[in-house]
Amino acid sequence: MGYVTSLFARKVVAAAGDGVDAGAMLASVGLTSDAPCDAGQMIPAEGYYDMLEKIAEQVDVTELPLRTGASMRLDEYGALGLAFKAATTLGASHARVERYARLWTSVVEYELRPAIDGTLFILHRAGDRRLGMRLSNEATLASAVSLARQVCPVPLTPVEVLIRHPAPHRVAAHEEWFGCPVRFGADLDAILYADETLARPNILGDAGISQYITTHLDAELSEITRQPPLVAQAKAAIAQALSEGAPKMPEIARGLGLSARSFHRRLSEHGMNFQSLTEETRRDLAEGLLREESHSLAEIAFLTGFSEQSAFTRAFKRWVGTTPATYRKEMISR
Repeated sequence: MGYVTSLFARKVVAAAGDGVDAGAMLASVGLTSDAPCDAGQMIPAEGYYDMLEKIAEQVDVTELPLRTGASMRLDEYGALGLAFKAATTLGASHARVERYARLWTSVVEYELRPAIDGTLFILHRAGDRRLGMRLSNEATLASAVSLARQVCPVPLTPVEVLIRHPAPHRVAAHEEWFGCPVRFGADLDAILYADETLARPNILGDAGISQYITTHLDAELSEITRQPPLVAQAKAAIAQALSEGAPKMPEIARGLGLSARSFHRRLSEHGMNFQSLTEETRRDLAEGLLREESHSLAEIAFLTGFSEQSAFTRAFKRWVGTTPATYRKEMISR
């Protein structure tokens, strides 16, 4: 189970306006409307997609990703936002995102890739391309352009925007906002920039500040890639209990020498909850077992806490976007 910054949830709810109950929507992902905005507070990605789909049931979301992206401000991203501004060129700013995006999401990776007409800034996100993910991808691309416009000394327009999923019923607002052709049904989710655009100096670019901030970000990145001991211990206990069915939080907490309330609180401090941690453990265990050939799919379903192989197959396809059998074949053939 991956995570995204709660900043995204707060921004999209605000962009949805009076057509939704903001408090209820934020509560569905464990947030309160009166709490201060904290980009470092994480929420489960699947819960975020669920929330987007609930919003789509109540309001027209065709232009919601654009309004969300337009509302993003670099100052809300903390040290990463400062690093983006302090980078000497727009290309260097995007390189910061490529390297440090893990600080605000564990489900998206970014890539700068040379192309015939310039350079692609690519968004990689695995999994089932459900409505919530599609809306999130559009909002992410709109956010990227919005942030770039905040450091560019002249009006910024991409060459083209590429979006993998099919077009909504109208796309005029997308092309007007991005200021360029928007091609749905593409092979990538990406923004194509002219090389001269990425080479342009940023308004507040400063090599000295940039170096100082990236040193700080490197330390942050190193810190989050080391899993907290409690989380590692909890995942090990959950993995051991899965063969007996879905584990219960009080039992896992007791095994760790904690009360259920203390266990819940300490997981919350790491932006997690027991349900999402169990799901993440199931996925990690399943992927590890599928890389070997010593267990059948039915055995792996049992070892990951599923009563039927069909239920395991549905869950795995939701996690990874492909079936366990296909995943195993791809891993073994590498």
